[in-house]
Amino acid sequence: MQAHIKISGLLSLVLLAGYQPVASAHAVVTDYSLKLAPIHAHQADKVSLNFNSKIELGLSQVFLVSKGDQLSPLEIARGDRQGQMTIAVPALPPGDYALKLKVFAADGHLTEDVIHFTVAP
Repeated sequence: MQAHIKISGLLSLVLLAGYQPVASAHAVVTDYSLKLAPIHAHQADKVSLNFNSKIELGLSQVFLVSKGDQLSPLEIARGDRQGQMTIAVPALPPGDYALKLKVFAADGHLTEDVIHFTVAP
């Protein structure tokens, strides 16, 4: 009986050691500059994104989604601090667009997200 308790205890420790809460396993957008400052037509701009965890900029990708669901890769200009990235957005005509994000958290988990926005005339 004592051997059974030791094995069960060891199994519990192994299972608990590998457990990570779901919330900390993905880099989720918590805030972005498009909420406060719209992008104006025919002007290049930068968009700042804040995440709930540290991100790997070199492994992450951002795409501009335009009419007809055309994807264009965007440059990740920099990350000023942990959990932030700045994206260079080219001059665009007025219309509806989206940013498609593929972001790797520092723990290796991939998160995909889409942020819709409108370019004002």
